[in-house]
Amino acid sequence: MDSTAADPFGTSRFEASRNRLASLAYRLLGSAADAEDAVQDAFLQWQAADRQRIRVPEAWLTRVVTNLCLDRLRSAQARRERTVGAWLPEPLLDGDPMLGPADTFEQRESVSLAVLTLLERLAPVERAVYLLREAFSHSHTEIAEILDITESASQQHLHRARRRVTATRRRGGEVDPASARGIVEEFLAAAASGRTERLVALLTDDATAISDGAGLTEKLLRYDTARRVAAVARAGFTPAAAKRRFAGGSPAIHYALVNGAPAILFVLGGQVIGAVTFDLTGGRIATVRGIAAPVRLARLTEAWRRREPDTPLVARW
Repeated sequence: MDSTAADPFGTSRFEASRNRLASLAYRLLGSAADAEDAVQDAFLQWQAADRQRIRVPEAWLTRVVTNLCLDRLRSAQARRERTVGAWLPEPLLDGDPMLGPADTFEQRESVSLAVLTLLERLAPVERAVYLLREAFSHSHTEIAEILDITESASQQHLHRARRRVTATRRRGGEVDPASARGIVEEFLAAAASGRTERLVALLTDDATAISDGAGLTEKLLRYDTARRVAAVARAGFTPAAAKRRFAGGSPAIHYALVNGAPAILFVLGGQVIGAVTFDLTGGRIATVRGIAAPVRLARLTEAWRRREPDTPLVARW
């Protein structure tokens, strides 16, 4: 019995590529839910295709997923939802297969929340070229075929994308894991105890804090300068009865890695109700992101529930 007769819908062949396709879609869209939808749509196209005529399934599937994602990015609804100042990428817990390849610095950086946010400033085709080249090491010949453009156009798009990302990105390099955890633990202790001067010392002079306001506001909340960020952190992290009532109880606070960056998670009854991520540069904190909208934490919560419980930084906040 040939493979086509044994698997008439090509399911096993598609499933062998699913994680790679999902990690590409996530990088392009910044949303796990949207990435899953794009991959499922690609599966339906794969089932309907004349697979006997597909010479290189990996290339065919990459092309389909990439173009499905570009259609989503270009749609009027996406443009409304992803307006500057109203959108954050969906955070993923390290180990999630949707984060994809992480063998090189470029691959790890391409899935960081910082770079995913910067990629929003690129045109969809620039974003696709940048990720296909930087994160998935496709040649310009392959990219040209995937996107139906010339090799010269692919090279030009990559040049523009690299220039725009580099111009606005903070390059702090990769931080030693133990040092990163120590900085975050110091930040949490200083914020919870109201030590403003210690907080300021942990932050870069041009530090930024961004919050989705738990999904209660259409625009992101943004705070600039070390002193403003310190004041917001002190107000947000100092325990209070009113905050516990709003949260529905006293969450535990755990250290974690989210999209490759140090983070703290507020966990209540097995549910992640808040995630705070940190971008570090030069041994200090450059960006703090607070994410608490339930729709952005659904997949992270699922991944957290599958983990072995660790010792929390704070057992009851």
